[in-house]
Amino acid sequence: MAGRPREFDRDQALQQAMLAFWRRGYEGTSMSDLVAALGIASARIYAAFGSKEELFREAVALYAAGDGGFADQALSQEDDVVAAIQRMLADAVALYTRDDLPHGCMVVSAATNCSEQNDGVLEWLRAQRQARTQSVIDRLRRGVSDGQLGPDTDVDALGDFYAAQLHGISVQARDGVPRERLLASVSVAMTPLRIAAGKA
Repeated sequence: MAGRPREFDRDQALQQAMLAFWRRGYEGTSMSDLVAALGIASARIYAAFGSKEELFREAVALYAAGDGGFADQALSQEDDVVAAIQRMLADAVALYTRDDLPHGCMVVSAATNCSEQNDGVLEWLRAQRQARTQSVIDRLRRGVSDGQLGPDTDVDALGDFYAAQLHGISVQARDGVPRERLLASVSVAMTPLRIAAGKA
């Protein structure tokens, strides 16, 4: 008599899939990799999640709702715009260099280049990154409205700059740049915003 099939915990499987995609990216994670990471047969993965792409999208949503939600928290919870941007960058360094997680940002590193058949994934991740840039611009614009930044502040340019810092921290963390150096770079990067806020 055959043994009973292993009990399937969908939430746990999704967590393992997230870590696999975070570590190797979308195309770098094969179905056999997912079978090994989740500990269940590919047929059960398809039955539970539909497709590799649907599983990936759910994994990104899990990332954004958990560890990856640090930027939204920093931008919404800090009343001072300088503190909000500094916390966002410092929290990025803290997450992207954790020893118990893959280094870097899942959304930044999961797919910057894909084969043509995965253009949909590429475009979807690009939209995720563009939305992050817009959220930074919106927070800076609120800083102008609140009188924390000068009325002539170029919020688009500053927003692009801090989004580039955020994404650059991810790349450097993946390359093994130490946490202390990344935090030092955050301190330097805050200078333009401090000037705009009259705090330099």
